Amino acid sequence: MYNDNPTLKDLPKKIDETKQGEVYFTEGTKGGKKFYIESYGCQMNFSDSEIVASILAETGYSPTRNLEESDLILINTCSIREKAEDTVRKRLRIFDKVKTKKPGTIVGVLGCMAERLKAKFLDQEKLVDLVVGPDAYRDLPKLIATADEGEKGVNVFLSREETYADISPLRLGSNGVSAFISITRGCDNMCSFCVVPFTRGRERSRNAFSIVAEATDLYARGYREVTLLGQNVDSYKWENPETKEKVSFATLLKMVAAVHPDLRVRFSTSHPKDITDEVLFAIRDYENICKYIHLPVQSGNSRILELMNRTYDREWYKAKIDRIYELIPDCAISSDIIAGFCSETEEEHQDTLSMITYANYSTSYMFYYSERPGTLAAKKYEDDIPLATKKKRLQEIIYLQNDVSRKVNQQDIGKTFKVLIEGDSKKSDQDFKGRNTQNKMIIFPKVAGHQPGDYVQVKVKEATSATLKGEMV
Repeated sequence: MYNDNPTLKDLPKKIDETKQGEVYFTEGTKGGKKFYIESYGCQMNFSDSEIVASILAETGYSPTRNLEESDLILINTCSIREKAEDTVRKRLRIFDKVKTKKPGTIVGVLGCMAERLKAKFLDQEKLVDLVVGPDAYRDLPKLIATADEGEKGVNVFLSREETYADISPLRLGSNGVSAFISITRGCDNMCSFCVVPFTRGRERSRNAFSIVAEATDLYARGYREVTLLGQNVDSYKWENPETKEKVSFATLLKMVAAVHPDLRVRFSTSHPKDITDEVLFAIRDYENICKYIHLPVQSGNSRILELMNRTYDREWYKAKIDRIYELIPDCAISSDIIAGFCSETEEEHQDTLSMITYANYSTSYMFYYSERPGTLAAKKYEDDIPLATKKKRLQEIIYLQNDVSRKVNQQDIGKTFKVLIEGDSKKSDQDFKGRNTQNKMIIFPKVAGHQPGDYVQVKVKEATSATLKGEMV
């Protein structure tokens, strides 16, 4: 979990409880101005931070992990939950102390909170010099110059065209094995609980050839896994302006997989309504497209799903699960689940629990409902479930999911998997860690002659709800 009270010289990596994700810092070079950046929330934010780092590098800034030596401090924010926003405010107060010690240091807020809370940051809290929305990162050099002159630098304009397709991200804190590639920005789905359409704008897809070029470059530089990112990757659609040929997400998947058989391809996130049989066939037919789908259900009850504006009901989602397992029997499926949405009854909560068992999720990202200002749910529905009830239901969801995850993983004992070595295990430098095609983490003793980026065969000997343990064969 993220530490709510970090010191100025905190560890270089911290876990953010709002989503799977880590905050990375990279050592700067000697001389010149330095920037420090923290990222919170979804993987898209971490990908955006790498775009920001590339833009800053072009203007002479180098990255650093030391707050006190930085000339520019940036925090890339998330608005998906109130907890994330509270964390950002705590960090800003720490950054303000750094500014006191080192006058002239510029502090900026990037991303979703920047767009949503620009007035509060600038006029009420007065903790920041820059407020930059997710579509305005190209404007950073000019905004920094404005802040240097004592004025506030602000641009939260949401674009219908910006995809940053021509910017090669600077891989911050990379393990040199896995990398993100952003393929879409924004979202058109308008789920009633979600603030993303208001903070990231309308959906648009990136040039397919630029995506393939980025994947090709990453492979040439030693990377062996890419994750295609978008708020809803399955709705990717791009038209070649010259040939008028349309590229769907399934086609894009195959184009990236064709870069090299040793380049693994993952993707996140999928909206159930948009994942097609064509996508499932691609996963089935290409060995290097991972047999793993993140398919958020949010709720297992049809009435709640309608209130959430998810555009499917319980039976439709179950049929989609059935189809995935029919075409890809060894596929792992994970999910997002919200406990205690507006007016949810105990019986409807039980429907969500039963869905976890039915879908046999390998893992889930689980939260209790947090009303976000400006969303359709905040405007239309009363947040009427007591916090204690939300927490109780969330704990029941977590308990059941852990039990299901444990049983799913125990079925892998005795099996042998192709594993991509990512690096040393967190607990011991005598062990490697890596993932199989189902996105399951496997820990195994090191064997001389192998290193991160290698593929090895690992036989599973033990299993917990979160991890497999084995040995190379």
